[in-house]
Amino acid sequence: MTATHKSRPMTRTAITTRARLSGQAVIICVLLIIQFFLGMITNLYVTIPSSHPGAGAKDFFAGAPDALSWAVGSGPVALAMHAALGMFLSLASILFIISAARAHDRMWIYLSVAGCLLLIGAAFNGTSFVMYNHDFSSLIMSGLFALSLGSYLTGIYLSGRRSR
Repeated sequence: MTATHKSRPMTRTAITTRARLSGQAVIICVLLIIQFFLGMITNLYVTIPSSHPGAGAKDFFAGAPDALSWAVGSGPVALAMHAALGMFLSLASILFIISAARAHDRMWIYLSVAGCLLLIGAAFNGTSFVMYNHDFSSLIMSGLFALSLGSYLTGIYLSGRRSR
């Protein structure tokens, strides 16, 4: 005896909600790609001075606000744009978690939390790079960026498959 699984047809509201969440994820992905290119420009063409507010701070959390404020407010243009977009992306990823939670979409909740945590981890390592100028911080930042982008792209792909 075999049981057949009958899936309920998706309601118009569920389809609209999934499309809205996927659209928000696409926007985050586009901004992440812009962030990647700003990071490459910064890496190739910007020299971060060894002396600026927050540079070499003994306590990361005490020096990070100064370093980030300097990077956005007084740093080279490419670095300022990269840091400002990073802060905006961190906020956008938190707001995306809220959207996914309000929609009660378990898949998007998991993937948005993963994407957000990875993105914030990248931001911490970017700030660390500005403060201490260690290449491994830049490497970790780029790896976490790629994993964060992968989280959002996975959600877009799976969301498209679920709505069929």
